[in-house]
Parts: sequence; C-alpha cells; structure tokens
Amino acid sequence: MRALLALLVAASAIRGAAAQQVDTTLWTRLHYRFVGPEGNRAVAIVGEPGNPLVAYVGAASGGIWKTEDGGVHWRAVFDSEPAQAIGALAVAPSAHNVLWAGTGETFFIRSMTALGNGVYRSTDAGRSWQHMGLDSTGRIARIVIDPANPDVVLVCALGRAYGPEQQRGVYRTADGGRTWARVLFVDPNTGCSDLAIDPGDPNTLFAGMWQFEVKTWHLQSGGPGSGLWASRDGGVTWKRLVGHGLPDAKHNVGKVAVAVAPSNPNTVYALVEDRDPTLYRSDDRGNFWRVVSRNHDMAERAPYYVRFAVAPDDEERLYFVSVRFSMSRDGGQSLGRSGFQAGGDNHDIWIDPSNPDRMMIAHDGGASITLTGGKSWTRVVLPIAQMYHVHTDTRVPYNLYGNRQDGSSYRMPSRSLSGGFSEGQWRHVGGCESGFAIPDTVDNSTVWSGCYDGGLEVYDVRTDHARNVRIWPEAGYGWRPADMKYRWNWTFPIAISPHDHTKVYVGSQVVHVTTDGGASWQVISPDLTRNDTTHQQSSGGVTTDNLYTFDGATLFALAESPIRAGVLWVGSNDGRVNVTTDGGAHWTDVSGNIPKLSPWAKVVNIEPSHFDAGTAYLAADLHELDDLDPYIFKTTDFGKSWRKISETFPRSPLSFVHIVREDPVRRGLLFAGTENGLYVTLDDGARWLSLQANLPHAPVSWLTVQPRFHDLVVSTYGRGFYILDDISPLEQLDGAALAGKVALFVPPPAYRLRDQQGVVSAPNSAIQAENAPAGVPLTYYVSAALADTTTGPAASPSGTPTAPAAAPGDSTRRLKAAKVMILDAQGDTVRVLEGERKLGLNRVWWDLRYTAPTTPKLRTPPPGKAFVRVGADGTRPLVTWDLDLSVRGPLVLPGTYAVRVVVEDSAAHAVPVTATQSLTVLKDPNTTATDADVQAQGKLARAIRGEQDSIARMINRLEWVRKQVRDLASQLRDSALVTDSGAKRIAGLADSLERRIIGVEGVLFDVNLTGAREDAFRNPMRLYGRLASLQSDMAENGADFAPTTQQLAVHDVLVARLGEATARFSDLMTKAVPAFAAELRRTPLRDVLSGGLDTGGGARP
Repeated sequence: MRALLALLVAASAIRGAAAQQVDTTLWTRLHYRFVGPEGNRAVAIVGEPGNPLVAYVGAASGGIWKTEDGGVHWRAVFDSEPAQAIGALAVAPSAHNVLWAGTGETFFIRSMTALGNGVYRSTDAGRSWQHMGLDSTGRIARIVIDPANPDVVLVCALGRAYGPEQQRGVYRTADGGRTWARVLFVDPNTGCSDLAIDPGDPNTLFAGMWQFEVKTWHLQSGGPGSGLWASRDGGVTWKRLVGHGLPDAKHNVGKVAVAVAPSNPNTVYALVEDRDPTLYRSDDRGNFWRVVSRNHDMAERAPYYVRFAVAPDDEERLYFVSVRFSMSRDGGQSLGRSGFQAGGDNHDIWIDPSNPDRMMIAHDGGASITLTGGKSWTRVVLPIAQMYHVHTDTRVPYNLYGNRQDGSSYRMPSRSLSGGFSEGQWRHVGGCESGFAIPDTVDNSTVWSGCYDGGLEVYDVRTDHARNVRIWPEAGYGWRPADMKYRWNWTFPIAISPHDHTKVYVGSQVVHVTTDGGASWQVISPDLTRNDTTHQQSSGGVTTDNLYTFDGATLFALAESPIRAGVLWVGSNDGRVNVTTDGGAHWTDVSGNIPKLSPWAKVVNIEPSHFDAGTAYLAADLHELDDLDPYIFKTTDFGKSWRKISETFPRSPLSFVHIVREDPVRRGLLFAGTENGLYVTLDDGARWLSLQANLPHAPVSWLTVQPRFHDLVVSTYGRGFYILDDISPLEQLDGAALAGKVALFVPPPAYRLRDQQGVVSAPNSAIQAENAPAGVPLTYYVSAALADTTTGPAASPSGTPTAPAAAPGDSTRRLKAAKVMILDAQGDTVRVLEGERKLGLNRVWWDLRYTAPTTPKLRTPPPGKAFVRVGADGTRPLVTWDLDLSVRGPLVLPGTYAVRVVVEDSAAHAVPVTATQSLTVLKDPNTTATDADVQAQGKLARAIRGEQDSIARMINRLEWVRKQVRDLASQLRDSALVTDSGAKRIAGLADSLERRIIGVEGVLFDVNLTGAREDAFRNPMRLYGRLASLQSDMAENGADFAPTTQQLAVHDVLVARLGEATARFSDLMTKAVPAFAAELRRTPLRDVLSGGLDTGGGARP
C-alpha cells in the first residue's frame, strides 16, 4: 500500500466489537503494487484507421490497452470495469472516437479461459466506458459496426459454453446499444464464432456459428449447429448456407471463421474446422463455394485459432493467424509458412483499410505491429501475465514464485534494492507454463516446478540447474486419460510438508510422496477421484485434442496441516474430498458431508487451518457446470461436518471462487479470490467484503500471506502478481481500536535493508514493476470525530501531504495533518512525518532515517552571471553534480523506537489526541558487517549530517544577507539618488560586503554553479560537496561496513576546514555585517530606502 490503507471500519463480530455495517466504498484507497512479470496473452486488436499512432489491444483476461504514439507507450483504459477478459474490439469506421468492446475470451483450449459480462461502448476513444448489456452472453467473438452509422452494431456471442443456454447467437442494435434484438439463434448449444460485413454494402453479412460446449472433463467442438449463415438485409434476417460447395447439414463441422474481401466484395472466404481444416471460397457473394485448401497450418488446434483476414487491396492475399502467422498470395491455394517474428499462437489480426502495410496481430506473447507489410515487426509486451499460483520464500526481502501461461515458471523479488524494478530481475526456475513453482522455505534454494503431462523439475537457485524428476516419465501426449498409468491435471497439485521440507507430495489420481528429492516416489493413497471412465475419454470433438487441459478424475487440491504432521487434505476435479490423519495409511472420503456440493465440482483448494488441526476451509468451482455461484465451506471436525460460509458473498456472473486463504495470525480473517476480484471476511465468513481497491478486475487465481512481512501476495490470471504491503492492521483490528478517536497499530519489525547492485531497469517500460517504499509502513486509525472530510490526493509515501488546501467557502473540513513522530530510546525525536487524517485507516511510510540536513537555498545568481534566475519562491537549488539528489538523513541504528501519532482536536480547548506503539528496527540480514561496524558507520553518518546541516544553515544566512545587500545596491543605482555622494558610498560599501560574503560562500560551496549538473566539473568542489561526497561513499554506498581509515582521515581534514570556515562566517556575521548595518542606520538615506538589513538570525533563511 503506497499511499495508505483506507477505511476498514470493523465488520460484525470483530473481537469484542458489536456488529457494524461497513461502507465498502471507503476501502478504495488501498494500494496494491504490480511486481511482474511481463505478460502474455492478447486475443483482440484494432487500430484507428488512417492513424498509425492509435491502437488498442484486448488481453485475454487483462483488460484493454491503448497507445497514442504508435506503440511506444501503452496504458490500461479499462481497469475500472468489472470484467477484464476481452474477446472483441471494434472502432466505428465513421466515428473513430466510438469504440466497442466485447468481453469473454473465445479462443478455448484450457479450463482457465476467462468469462465476460457483455458489451461496453466508449464514445471518447477509450477514456470512459458504458456497459451496454448482453450480460449473460459470456463470451463475445466479434463486433461489427455499420460503415456509415455507428449506432448500428452487431455482436457475435458464443455464450458461456458450459451447457445449453439462450444467450447465444448474433445480436443487433440500431440505437447504439440501448436496445438489442437477437437476430440469429441456432439452438441452445450453438453460439457465434465470427462475423463479417461487406464494407461496401452493409446489408450483406456473414456469420460463422459454432456448436461448442466445455465441461471440466471434456471439450466438445462441433456438431449439427455449426455452419455458415448469411444476411442480405443488414442482419435483420439470416439464412443458413449449405451445399453449393459447402458441407451439407448432416456433415458436422466445428468452429467457423469468415471474411469478405474489401477490394472485391464478391469474394468471400470461410475457414471451417473439420477433420482437416478447410478453406472455402465464393466469388459470387456467397451463393456457390469451392474448396481451396486443407492445409493444417491454417488452424492447428481449431478451438484456439480459426481466424484469418483478407488484404484490403487484394482479394488474393490472405493472412492466417494460428500457431504461425502465414500468408497466401493466391487466394489460399498455397501458404507461405513464416517464422515466429510476428508472434506465436496468434489469435486476431487487424489490417488498416487505408494502408495495407499496417497490420497488427494479437497473440500469446502480447501483440505485434508492422508498418512494412510484414517485412519487420515490433513486439508489444504488456503486464497481462496469466499466473496460476504464487508462493513465497523466507528470504529478506522475499521472492515470489509461480507459473505463467504461455511462458515459464518465475522467481522474482518482492521489492528491488537496486533502484529500478524490471524484467531483468525475473528468472525461470524449471517447470513450464502450467502448474506450481514452490520454494523450499527452509533452504530457500530448492524450487519444485510443475508442467503438464506430469512434468516435474527440481531447480537449484545456487547452480541455476534443474533436474527432471517426473514421477512416471512416459509421455502421454494425444492419449486418452483412461489409457494412462497416472492421470494428470493441467495444473496438478504439489505440496511441500510444513513439518519436513524433504517430504514433497504430488497428486495425479493418487497421492505420491518423495523424501529423496524426487529420485524415487511412493504412492500413499488409492485413487481418490470418482474414477468415472466416461470422464477420461478423448477431448476435442470434431478434431481430437488431448493435452491434459480437460482431463477428468484428477486431483486438483492437496495440502498438509501446518498444525499436525500427517493430516493431509486432498480434493479432486470431480467433487471428491478425502482426508488422512496418519500420513496416508488410511483415508476417509468426506465428500458426502459437504452440503450443496455438486458431485462434479472442482475442488480448487483446501486450506488447513493454522489454529486447529481438525479445521479446514474448502473452495469449490462449479462454473464449468454453468453454476457461477461462490462455494466456500468450513469444517472443524476433520470433515465429518461442513457448513457453507459464502452465503453473503456478492453475486455476479463472475463471482465463482478460485481460492480461499486463511490469515496465519488472526482467526476468522479469510481472503477469497474470484473470477473478477478479491474479497475479505473479518468474521469467518459471516460477511464478505470487497478488497479490490486499485487491483484490476482480472481473475484472482491464488493468494499467499507472507508471514514475515505480513504482505498479501496476489496471483492474477491476466495481470501478473500484486502485493498489498503489510496487512497486519487487519490482523489487529478490533473493537478497542475503533472505540477511541485515534489508534495506532503495532508496526511490523523493520529491516534496515541496504541498497544492492542489480540489473538496470528499462525506463518507460509497460511492464515496469512498482517498488515498495523504503522502510516501514505506519498505520493509524482516525475516527469520524477527528477526520478530515475534504477530498484530495493521497499523502506521498514519505508522509508529505500533497492535497491542496480547501477553497474559500468549502463546507468540508480541511484540518491540520496528523503528525507521526519517531522517538529513540532516550525519548529524543528522530523524525516527524505528516500523514492524512481521513476516516478509517491512514498510512505513512518511514524510511528509517533521521531528518535530512537543512537544504541550501540560493537567492542570488553566481558572480558575473546575472542571467541565472531564481524560482517563484525566490530561491534556486544548490546543484552539486548528483550529490544534492542523495542528501537525506542517515539510517537509524537497529534497536527499539517509539512511534507516536498526534492528531489535533478542533474542539475548543481540546488537547491533541495521541497514540503510541513500539517499533523494532533490525539489521539487514544480508549484510556481513558486525554490530560494531553498523554502530561506527552510524556515528560518522550522524556527525556528517550535523556538519552538512551547519554548512547549509550558514549558506542560507549568507544568501539571505547577500540578496538584501544586492537589492540595496541595485536600488541605489537605479534611483534618483545615483548622483548623491552618500548613496555612492553606501553602494560601494554594499559591493564590498557582497564580495566578502562571496568569499566566505566560496569556501563552503562552488559559487559559480548555475544549476546545470555538469557545472560541477568547471571549478573545484568545495566543502559542502565534499562532505556530501564522503557521506555518499561511506554511508549511502558503504552497505553496513565501518568507515575506512581513509574515510575517517578525510573527515578529519574536512572538519578542520569547516572549523576555519565557521570562524570566517562568524567574523563576517558578527563584525562586517553589523558594521554595514550600523552604517546604513546612520545614513540620511535610511528614510528613502526600502528597509534596513535583516541579518538572517531568525527563521526566515
């Protein structure tokens, strides 16, 4: 949370608190930070015709991204919407500011293919969106807009595809989406897979219809409903096209794509999933057809591909987006196989109708853009990673681990200690795109990484080597699950025992265990699934597709109790739940004890309690049975009885649950991730509340609470990993905290993490991760009685408020900021921060540093450089190479500190309200320095800080006086007194005094600096810069090591010079300046000059 944790007013049954209702809109100030990795799957793409600067990319489950500079920079423009799976994008040909988006992915070969909630329209080029209905259509494959009328729109809806439904087919609106008519409906099992319009005659349209259904155990593509349809009246009525060269109605086909040649609308192509993919061509607007090609490169796995485009200037040039990007120059008769320069596993293509050389492709690596007709491509990488799970190690700082769809496994830091935070810090750790990557949290070097087909590797962080330890290394590609020795889920479960890190469990249809690093395996269970052989057959439909993505009767969830060794929970993707209390010797099927659980539910995870061995939570997903409700259950007696605890869960088409997680510190604090959000309950499921804040509405696939830092680590299937820093305030929240006007929560122990050498980040990268603020978060509660009710920007991470003051007449209360004070063991003030005082929880970050030394403020130009100007505040900075950028207070030493929050009470005669907690600061565990080293460095760093502060204060006083002296001399020379001998004498004295001031300043800093950084190389660096340089070398870049002998020697030299400079300063300020002031008071000119001389002894400098 960078800015703060906003309101968490207590929910019902918070420890000792009476039930309260929570206004969840007050939680929106929570801050999740994106930490990577780079993303992958995009499935929709469109550009603004004729404008190569503007394009849009629709991610498979990561929202819509827009560029306005030809792809150099991209930004998310759809994050506030509740559905992030984008199936289709369309720009109105006659009004380029009108953009339509259809949600729900239609490229389908995996269980995790995200759903949508209808269509959206933007009339301002993506800046804002309106939901335009069709909520239950589930998945939208294509949107076409009338070339001349942006209000006439047709939507190609596939449907949810999990069973028979009415919300499938082609929908049409003639009023911009206010009302819809379903104009083409084949049957409840068939939806729309593609839609094409004749750009010269919008009355002519073609639709590809696709009979398609998915279950947990099977994908069925094709059937009598699939086929090609045509409309000759603008989509109002439709006719099926059969025969005349096309398959007859009795020949079952699958997915259908269709395209009209813009340069010759008489030519129409249709790509049809069949036993061999078949390209048909018509040259009479769809009346008669002929087979052109059956090349498998056109559509290698039909449900995942089957899309193509015709060049806008040549009806013979076709582009196919499949595993490869391929082109035909002869109407599809021959196909030129390309490499993967344009992208691999391609899904959508858009060609600029006004410039055929400008093409864009959406694929499993993101997107690609060409302006040269495909001769060269620019790859677009976005933060849209589809991550399956996330685990953490116990290093400081900790690392995140997980597997990315269409990528690999990943290991990445939770924060960077080397400045930028980029993809260069992300590493592969064995395994592949699917499954788990789980670190051994004891040795923090071993990682267990999975892959489909039972793939399993053990990766060693120290050597960067991975060993394959697959349990049964007999490849099963293309085989029915029923024919396999072991049946493997696409993301089969892996678990390391929390009691013995050498014991690792893996689930197929049975539970396997190893204690020798995977060199050998033992089966410790019978088949724990329903073992229904009808759910173990080939998948695919018209064309077989067996790759473990729809294998039934497999284990999906596996976990051991952290309280008691040998208590293992196992869940299957066909509704079975088993438990053993003796390490697998005996198993008990408890499935029948779970109320309202379908026998074919997917048990997505089981969470053994951290507080009681017999307690566990279970999340079940029934969406592939077309049941979109959330299912979370709890048992307290080893599964003998269960109760459903998700009854209060908010319902929507996207509310089915992927994960439930228990907080390891507080009983009853649970987190749940759904298809489009993150939820929390403070009372063991009695009431669930959204915890979304700035987290995009991508599916939340996994959650982990990092125990040392108390961070909530979020895996999203579409936007990568996010971290909600320090959730300990939720763990501590109780009635006592909310009863008073102000409460301060116990901060977590803080590590003095030192900067490390690392990989340089890529500036302006779309996948740049967000680093955590340095130091420790300090969180406090402010009641309504003391809350600032004005609106404005959040405080900065350092605690500096950025909100403007309330305007005159503002009826809301702009109150003084809260003060957060840090005190050492002696009670001395170390630092004072300012923080917000909004209703609920507020947060500032302390960087574990003392207050920075005073900042020098120059008020005059360098000698002889009158062109140098000051800012609006009358000052300019002292720019000393880059040293001025790192002038900050030194780190505090390890030890115990007090944190005190002070909030003023606006009531008459009221005293400020305070709250205090203790904070422990710990040495960086990565350092090799001794405690004595840390103490020695800290002692010198504090001494230099004091010397820097002393110099800055002298500079500020000198500049304050010098500015007045210059102004006085200028006033004398520019006035009618210029010829007065007394005026000339005073002006001469002023010039003389300024020269003396410059002489003293010249010892303290280089007076010739203009503000350009490399001015530092023109003249010798002076005392201020040299002290800053020494501090940088010794404290900022010295890790925790003690000062070197030479650093101490240089410091002695500089201190001696500072003593000499201080003497000169004192002599000037106690003799020369007062003498000039006295002379000024004696002159008869004192009544006509603007004022006397302020020597800056007060606070103004």
